[in-house]
Amino acid sequence: MTPTPQQLATAGADTVSLAETLGRGALAIASYAALGVILLIIGFYVIDLATPGKLSRLIKVDRNPNAATLTASGLAAVGLIVAASIWSSGGALHEGLLATLVFGLVGIAVQTVAMIAFDKVAGISVRELVEEADLQPGTRLLAVTHMVIGLITAVAVI
Repeated sequence: MTPTPQQLATAGADTVSLAETLGRGALAIASYAALGVILLIIGFYVIDLATPGKLSRLIKVDRNPNAATLTASGLAAVGLIVAASIWSSGGALHEGLLATLVFGLVGIAVQTVAMIAFDKVAGISVRELVEEADLQPGTRLLAVTHMVIGLITAVAVI
């Protein structure tokens, strides 16, 4: 059966050029990457507030393994949440960016509450850990806790 001119016109309107598809994809990648970096920076500064002294100095100058481990695990957890938010967006850029922002901020807040809870309930203080020069067992526990909270939050997003 030969398509009618009306069917051909309708079919042509639905097609999207490769350039348009690539442009939208590149815009989405750039937008999510920028938002992810912003959330990582926010996460870094929240961790900085929980530690005595300047976090960047503790890591770069003092080479403190406790500060570096806790920061790395906290930022990796934020990354998990951002990735899950992008995955669950289903290609809807605006909604996906908003969901990523909200879920990323919630994840950072949950991690902060968990650090405070560990300090109060288990007596594991981030402030005390980063004052130690050697890697501490409590640091390992909090690092795993960060990752698990990030994973739980990420799976909840999906």
